[in-house]
Amino acid sequence: MSDALVIIPTYNEKENIEAIIREVFNQEKDFHILVVDDNSPDGTGNIVENLQKEFSTKLHIEKRTGKNGLGTAYIHGFKWAIAKKYDYIIEMDADFSHNPKDLIRLYNECAKKDADVSVGSRYSVGVNVVNWPMHRVLLSYFASKYVRFITGIPLHDTTAGFVCWKRSVLETLRLDKIKFIGYAFQIEMKYKAWKRGFKINEVSVIFTDRTLGESKMSGNIVYEALFGVIKMRLSKLPK
Repeated sequence: MSDALVIIPTYNEKENIEAIIREVFNQEKDFHILVVDDNSPDGTGNIVENLQKEFSTKLHIEKRTGKNGLGTAYIHGFKWAIAKKYDYIIEMDADFSHNPKDLIRLYNECAKKDADVSVGSRYSVGVNVVNWPMHRVLLSYFASKYVRFITGIPLHDTTAGFVCWKRSVLETLRLDKIKFIGYAFQIEMKYKAWKRGFKINEVSVIFTDRTLGESKMSGNIVYEALFGVIKMRLSKLPK
């Protein structure tokens, strides 16, 4: 039984899913994987189920009935991980924008150092983004600056989606009260953990844009992030 679970939400990731699973399992640390698939019409879930024959004890899948957003997929995965008593739960994309070789660094920041949450940060040391068009780099970079200004959270990369959580943090946060389901989900989770006094450390990583499959970014997701943080900042946290 591993003490660490990597949660990979998927929707139409048939080009990437087998390769990312094998790469995670190829790391020196023994990570388990939970794929949360939103009924991908391209057969992503079927690929994972076939791989379970090879990795029966450490590859898991939860198949949902519809495409309900990144945030709800992670909440589903968090609850599953808590129930299974994993001590460290890591968020990771399926498209290799997050390098599996960095998993151990995020894990060690929580397991061997003093962090309650560790964030794979694109902006803690310069701007470490590869293959993004300049307008998207600027949007992401200044979105994080904007969130930091509005909320006061002392992080350079507030919107990062490569994150390791101690189970104790997720057990403290009221997951059913998380309001955002898109881009702003990442902001809300970090903000609520920080407001509750948990220590969040940033680990510098290089983010590489996907080469296979289609991006899930949309205007509605950006809108939620830009205007949702103001509402979040003004609202009271659930007790």
